[in-house]
Amino acid sequence: MARVAVVTGGTRGIGAAISKALKAAGYKVAANYAGNDEAAQKFKAETGIAVYKWDVSSFEACAAGLKQVEADIGPVDVLVNNAGITRDATLHRMKPEQWTAVINTNLNSLFNMCRNVIEGMRERKFGRIVNISSINGQKGQLGQTNYSAAKAGELGFTKALAQESARAGITVNAIAPGYINTEMVQAVPKDVLEKSILPLIPIGRLGEPEEIARCVVFLASDDAGLITGSTLSANGGQYFI
Repeated sequence: MARVAVVTGGTRGIGAAISKALKAAGYKVAANYAGNDEAAQKFKAETGIAVYKWDVSSFEACAAGLKQVEADIGPVDVLVNNAGITRDATLHRMKPEQWTAVINTNLNSLFNMCRNVIEGMRERKFGRIVNISSINGQKGQLGQTNYSAAKAGELGFTKALAQESARAGITVNAIAPGYINTEMVQAVPKDVLEKSILPLIPIGRLGEPEEIARCVVFLASDDAGLITGSTLSANGGQYFI
């Protein structure tokens, strides 16, 4: 019987690539999204993957959304916490709402999602949780105290939950992508990309969403049962930790 995977932020960018890769690997996939109905319905029509709309920053919304997924598809075996936003500003100009929005969506969502699946995983003695962090959670980034704090928090959360869950057959890992060829990076001016970003990446190119997706598929598999509490850096050699 196919395992059930939930991917937050799963209809666009890296999340869309993850959803499609998991489906290709034989999982029954539910792709969560926050607000872009048009993009979500287009994704569903193109892939046949079920889409579910809820706000991952709300504990109650996550509980209701996951309950619906389980009713429609089955108990969640694999959870990929990919949803994230940016609200960039240097700290001396950052508004409280910019800080709070990023922390709520990028970090608090891990509690909201994991808390609502962890008991079922423990009862079934199997689970795979993969948290999509960022190179900027490892090294920091100017103008992103909120984002860097949230993504660094994801790494601590991953290590702690991995220790709590290991004996229950649940692995918890993180992936820290570098610069990936998504809409967000494509919006960067070409001269900035070529002069300020690509020279920092030893392999000389952006990563592709599908490359991150392949990392997720591996960590979600039975073959990765020995790996837990780890952070997989996928950044083309830009940063080592």
